Amino acid sequence: MGDARGKDSRNNNANANRKKKQNYDKKDKKQENFVNLEKKTGHRKRNAIPQAPGEKKTDEIRNIILPEVMTIRELADIMKVQPSDIGKKRFVQWVMMTVNLEIYYDMAEEIALEFNCIAEPEEKVDVIAELLKEEEEDESVMVTRPPVVCVMCHVDHGKTSILDAIRNTRVIDREAGGITQAIGASVVTINGQKITFLDTPGHEAFTAMRMRGANSTDIAILVVAADDGVMPQTVEAINHAKAAGVEIIVAINKIDKEGANVERVKQELTEYELVAEDWGGSTICVPVSAHTGQGITELLEMVLLSAEVLELKANPKRDARGLVIEAEMDKGRGAVATVLVQKGTLKVGQCIAAGSSYGKVRAMIDDTGKRVKEAGPSVPVEVLGLNSVPNAGEVFVVCDSEKDARSFAETFMAQDKEKLVAETKARMSLDDLFSQIQAGSLKELNLIVKADVQGSVEAVKQSLVKLSNDEVVVKVIHGAVGAINESDVSLAAASGAIIIGFNVKPDPVAKSSAEQEKVDIHLYDIIYKAIEDVETAMKDMLDPVYEEQVIGHAEIRQIFKASGVGNIAGSYVLDGVMERGCKVRIMREGTQVFEGQLASLKRFKDDVKEVRTGFECGLVIEGFNDIAELDIVEAYKMVEVPRT
Repeated sequence: MGDARGKDSRNNNANANRKKKQNYDKKDKKQENFVNLEKKTGHRKRNAIPQAPGEKKTDEIRNIILPEVMTIRELADIMKVQPSDIGKKRFVQWVMMTVNLEIYYDMAEEIALEFNCIAEPEEKVDVIAELLKEEEEDESVMVTRPPVVCVMCHVDHGKTSILDAIRNTRVIDREAGGITQAIGASVVTINGQKITFLDTPGHEAFTAMRMRGANSTDIAILVVAADDGVMPQTVEAINHAKAAGVEIIVAINKIDKEGANVERVKQELTEYELVAEDWGGSTICVPVSAHTGQGITELLEMVLLSAEVLELKANPKRDARGLVIEAEMDKGRGAVATVLVQKGTLKVGQCIAAGSSYGKVRAMIDDTGKRVKEAGPSVPVEVLGLNSVPNAGEVFVVCDSEKDARSFAETFMAQDKEKLVAETKARMSLDDLFSQIQAGSLKELNLIVKADVQGSVEAVKQSLVKLSNDEVVVKVIHGAVGAINESDVSLAAASGAIIIGFNVKPDPVAKSSAEQEKVDIHLYDIIYKAIEDVETAMKDMLDPVYEEQVIGHAEIRQIFKASGVGNIAGSYVLDGVMERGCKVRIMREGTQVFEGQLASLKRFKDDVKEVRTGFECGLVIEGFNDIAELDIVEAYKMVEVPRT
């Protein structure tokens, strides 16, 4: 019996041990599965057994490349994690994130570090630069080309008159107010050699156009008036020419005028590292008079001499490439672009692309108004046949087919769109930040600019935006070439904008629509007037500025007590005037003891509007009874100061 009991006990113990061993085996198997799963996926299962110290870590540090802007979902895909994981991690830090939330690189880099990822910024490829990239040309196929000359100066220093004397035309008669307002180009022949002149404006509003002119030229003629000397725009012109790396020849104009001082001009030019040859420098200075024609031939000879030294060459036997100098929409001819061929030869019938515009060259017109079949290096021509008006300053290229030209233009448009979106995003975030700082005190003046040519649109926009100050921001919300139309009026009505028309008029529909919508349309043909009017509009938007004006002093001679009123100061007006409702300061032995409002002003028992010097009066000071004899009462008021 005892043996049977002992046997049962042994069996039970064996069963228990077997069961325990099975449990251990099951746990070991489960642990092994977990470890295998971790190794396989790189993710730790929930409640997994921690790794042993010697085991390899699965969360390895990885390098990733991130764009400038991305959504949380895109970041998660790059890091190969779930978007919800980013959300959870950030929610712990009290930051709520959705999968479609757009973030900038800095924040993305911070998040990536939390997931053991080292981020690097994505290298941006300039698609446009790649499209316009060119290989170096063989020197043996190059021939001498005419120099391209840009004439620059301060306003009214006689640039157009010099060009006029060179070309023997009366260009200045056609300019509004005698100011050059559009880029033109012309070819002049001297001693059997050709020179191409670009006529760039001299007014400071055309800085962008002038810079484009400098970048497209070989030699810059800097016109300085002998009676006026170096002026602000002269300095700008010098800087642009130097930045573009072009040779500078100084034409000292108006030497026939009284007060002309050539040596003073040379002295002033030395401050800008332009030292005349006769002063021991290398800058060619030619005294000229556009009025009498004196020195014009010498000036042109100096241009040819400089061109010879520069050894200007181009290959005419290749596809043309150059710059759009000016562009406009012509009623009868459509989009017209004035282009300067820099390399190769442009022929009628070829397909070209210029920025977002493309088309087949239907016709070409030279600077004299004649139709030509082809244009070689340094030749300016008007081109007809583009589908839209290109931006001035765009590079034009010849393409094999219209399909290639369209593709080229579409790439430009796509890049422009991306750039615009990026700028808008940046502007919106800056605006939000600014509005938080300013707490709604900043004002905006929205403008729509329409002009006859692209260069004028840029110039007007630039000069108007420059008027912005700390209190009023000038925003050009739209700028384009062409007449003012109904869509411009609709945009102005929706955004509370003013329409500025430069050398253009509103069409009949736009005119009636503007009257209905009460939209302001201002038309100009001289840029100064537009700037003055916008400055006036800005002043109207500014909050008034008040200035303190002391109007008089009185001495307290006696104090009277009155029930319900308090103390009345019996005073003598020392100077100026005491006015009802003015502000006062109480001065006691040279120290201010109170500042406040004058509650009432009496002369004997009557309330009066004012009491002048040498008269006695009774003063009641609002909220102040602690007056004493011999206190001085200084009366002042706040006067609005006109804005300058």
